[in-house]
Formats: sequence, C-alpha cells, structure tokens
Amino acid sequence: MPTDKITAAAAGSWTLGDRTVRRMGFGSMRITANPDPDRAVALLRRAVELGVNHIDTAAFYVSPGGTLRVGTGPARYATELIRAALAPYPDELVIATKVGFGYDPEAGFTEAFTPAQLRDQVEENLRRLGRDQLDVVNLRLGRGPGPVPLADRFGALAELRAAGLIRHLGLSNVRPEQLDEVAGIAPVVCVQNNYGVDAYREQDPFVRLCGERGIAYVPFFALAGTGREAGASAAQGEAVEAVARVHGVTPQQVRLAWTLHQGPHVLAIPGTANPEHLAQNVAAGALHLTPEDLTRLG
Repeated sequence: MPTDKITAAAAGSWTLGDRTVRRMGFGSMRITANPDPDRAVALLRRAVELGVNHIDTAAFYVSPGGTLRVGTGPARYATELIRAALAPYPDELVIATKVGFGYDPEAGFTEAFTPAQLRDQVEENLRRLGRDQLDVVNLRLGRGPGPVPLADRFGALAELRAAGLIRHLGLSNVRPEQLDEVAGIAPVVCVQNNYGVDAYREQDPFVRLCGERGIAYVPFFALAGTGREAGASAAQGEAVEAVARVHGVTPQQVRLAWTLHQGPHVLAIPGTANPEHLAQNVAAGALHLTPEDLTRLG
C-alpha cells in the first residue's frame, strides 16, 4: 500500500466530548527510547504533518527505566518531548494523558489514590506539557481494587475538571461494571484498555457497550497482541499474516485496520519511533477489510 499521500483523515473522525479527533492517532510511549531527543521531535512533527491530531501520552512514559525499561543518559519524558516538538500547540490537537500511575527513578512505579496524589500527577502533566488545561485525562487503574474506592478517585478528578484543570475524563484498564460505578459523577468520553485482534477478545461485548453509550474505545497495544511492550510474538497472527499477503500490506497495517473496523467509536493510537512505520500506520486507516477478511481474523 502506498503511504506517501495517505493522511490520518482516511480513518475518519470521532468526537471526544467537544473535541473532534481523527480515529488514527499516535501513542508516544516509544519515543523516549532513543537518547537523541531530536529524533522524537522530528517524528512528532511528522505525525502532525500526516494529519494526526490525537496523541496519547503519560508522565510515566520516561526513559531510561520507565515502562520500556531501556535507554541511557538523562531522563527523557514523552510529555516534554511533545512540548518541545509541538508547542505552541495547534488548536485542533488533542493530547490525552493518564494519571493513577506514576514513575519515580528511585521508587519505581507508584499508584495514586488520594485527591492530593492525583492532583500532583495532574499538575506534573500540566507542567511537563506546558499546558494550563489537559484535554483528556484517563484514570489508569491497577490490577487490584486499591485502598480507595474508584468513585472517590474519579470524583477527585471530576473536581479538578470543575476547577478547569481538565477538559474531559476517561478510564483505563477497567471493566464494564466500573464504568457504571462512576456514572453520574462526570461524563466518561473514552475507555482505554489492552485489546487487539488476537488479544483480550473477551472484551468484544465491552467494545460494543461503549459504542452504544457514545464512548470512544481506545485500545492500547493493538499492534502487540499479548506481548505488550515486547511486541507481538512470532507465534501470534497466522491469520493476520494471511490477510496481509492478500492485500499486499504489512501485518501491522492489518492489525490497525481490524481495530478501526470494530466500530466508528474505536480509535487507534499506535506507537513507533520509526518514521517509515509511522507513515505505514497512518496509511492503515485507508485499508478496507472485506467480510471474508474479518471472518478469517475472528
């Protein structure tokens, strides 16, 4: 598939609250790995040139260490690289970030539960991004229930939203009943969970539920299967490989196209540090999968 003239507009658009985003976005986790920040800056600017106006990030996306556990040299925060590349920000650009998790070079990963801890993380995102207001903040939950009820944590963020520090709220790593748990506190504009063509398909009903409620469903690791940060394994994706051969595209493009085919409310946020892969990812928004393809992919 030629990629030089395909932009993110090919994937269509969705509305997050009062902000319209193209369904093909960009995930910033991997841009911290290279010790040369100029490469990340160039990549981010290229993403915007290709029509991307939805960037996913978090203050705990940092190297060395951090989520990727790689890298050397001084700390490189994705949020600060975004600021260096794109500030002053285009009016149409939407940056979605996460709180609930944090990363400290000494203590490692931490989880925020109290209103004060959550506010500290919101303010860290504001400071590193150079913003007065965050477009979208996803409350990222851990694996356990935690010592503070979800409604209380989400309520603390709703108060920051009322104070003008946050425009819209979302949830990450959640189940359907948790979406119900926060109903009435503040609108949820998106759900961000691990999901893909061969990963966590038990969430299929949840994807449909979000669509019925007008909530964006934003899979992370859609390219990686269950491999998460390590990427998809060689054992995964025989059907993906077969469909890719039929269309003359990469398996990654098939994975992204499948993601977008799950509903008009499903957004893609693939991440990469490679300019060629960036163009290929964006071009996947123009790939049409047939009913036969979708049946083969399951």
